[in-house]
Amino acid sequence: MTKNPESQFLGPQQRAAAWERFGNDHFDVVVVGGGVVGAGIALDAATRGLSVALVEARDLASGTSSRSSKMFHGGLRYLEQLEFGLVREALRERELALSTLAPHLVKPLCFLYPLTHRAWERPYVAAGLVLYDTMGGAKSVPGQRHLSRHGALRLAPGLRPDSLIGGVSYYDTVVDDARHTMTVARTAAHYGAVIRTSTQVVGFLREADRVVGVKVHDSEDGRTAEVRGHVVINATGVWTDEVQALSRNRGRFHVRASKGVHIVVPRDRIVSDAAIILRTATSVLFVIPWGAHWIIGTTDTDWNLDLAHPAATKADIAYLLDRVNRVLVTPLTPTDIDGVYAGLRPLLAGESDSTSKLSREHAVARVAPGLVGIAGGKYTTYRVMAYDAVDEAAHDIPARVSPSITEKVPLLGADGYFALINQTVQLAESYGVHPYRIEHLLDRYGSLINDVMAVADGKPELLQPITDAPSYLQVEAVYAVAAEGALHLEDILARRTRISIEYSHRGANCAEQVAGLVAPILGWDDDDIDREVKTYQARVEAEIRSQTQPDDASADALRVAAPEPRPEILEPVPLDS
Repeated sequence: MTKNPESQFLGPQQRAAAWERFGNDHFDVVVVGGGVVGAGIALDAATRGLSVALVEARDLASGTSSRSSKMFHGGLRYLEQLEFGLVREALRERELALSTLAPHLVKPLCFLYPLTHRAWERPYVAAGLVLYDTMGGAKSVPGQRHLSRHGALRLAPGLRPDSLIGGVSYYDTVVDDARHTMTVARTAAHYGAVIRTSTQVVGFLREADRVVGVKVHDSEDGRTAEVRGHVVINATGVWTDEVQALSRNRGRFHVRASKGVHIVVPRDRIVSDAAIILRTATSVLFVIPWGAHWIIGTTDTDWNLDLAHPAATKADIAYLLDRVNRVLVTPLTPTDIDGVYAGLRPLLAGESDSTSKLSREHAVARVAPGLVGIAGGKYTTYRVMAYDAVDEAAHDIPARVSPSITEKVPLLGADGYFALINQTVQLAESYGVHPYRIEHLLDRYGSLINDVMAVADGKPELLQPITDAPSYLQVEAVYAVAAEGALHLEDILARRTRISIEYSHRGANCAEQVAGLVAPILGWDDDDIDREVKTYQARVEAEIRSQTQPDDASADALRVAAPEPRPEILEPVPLDS
């Protein structure tokens, strides 16, 4: 049910209250995992009228859901794999997100598909795009448009003339994945879900053969508690098998991790008015506009090392530069790179030996009475995965469970967004900031913009930019801990904002300023501030050093040596917990 206006706040007070509720309440559904699927499950269940608890060992979107290619898309390349159902489903979700659920977060984006072969390629690509354009139903984006070589180069002058013979333009979307996931979780909280991060599952509660809850461990202070519920849903992505092992039940499927690396370069390094999609020998490469930058990715390789901190190698970066430089007039060099990030795709194992061919379909299974597992899928179809998981979990809930309604539930910030866009100038005058700042805030917070700016009431200095990351206002860092569940500098600099990939210092230069801004809300003293800053700067140094290594093993060894901001996190979780 809908709570008071502050119900969707995920600040220190709500975190403390959640711990108390874990000890006192019995929930219908306990969700393990704070990625987009876990958050989506919490929202789906809460809007069906169920009582919900969600626990996450680290931060919202701290795994795969903050490290994607930043697209909410149908998956054009899956047509070649004949996964028509997946593409149709994803396109429907794209349309819902653009038009109803998250128009403030999911934005249309023009892509250029350069053609390189005469005769057969244009009709082949056109046929695929006709399917792509028609499968999604009602459209919020234009259809395909065919271009001559001259027309394609006019759209993307940064491409070498000898790298294409023509082109086709079409539309997909771009999204800040971490911000979207966090907003899904906050929307779930708005409808009554109890959301708590830094809360690690270390075991399962049982009565006879039935799972009746989880044992949790606070990743900040080491406290333990029990969270009881009719059904537990394991939505932990690449950690699925590890959490499954804690339940001592045999899993119905296994998850294989595939590493995808992206590099981030300044926008002026590539001259183009459109995103670009390039074919490679095994997959595709995306060049996606991202504010003042381009994101270029991705790779697709097996990963069998640390799941929390996948590391990009010198070879990964060289691969991306080599592929994109084949088509650019002005080649990129390593010195052009402002940011690098690596993420892991949770692929269902067994379909193929090649990770690029593994299915992006998802699977749901009732692993044991009271325990449901879900894995696979792709970011765009999180809502479908969520309602499939809750439908399966309904078998363990004594009361009648209503059908899913999330296709009719806009995320926080969506209602009123379009009207506020038309009021940008008036809002800018009201708050005394430039209109482009209002546009930036509306595209991050939507109609919650007034909540954000209210944090600066009586503190006009918070409406000044962060000194070494001027794309963001100081108030955004404060709001991240007051309302968005951030507990550490890494949460703020890597996920609530994207400073860690948008500036060449990767957030190290502004860590001290941001720590000082948020310390009063999080109760940090001088020692806490010093520890947070040093921990974050060590993370940055470890990542940069790992990216000079030739292989996964050496890169991983450097990355995992950095200290964890959550001092009591358990890695791995002992099986006898």
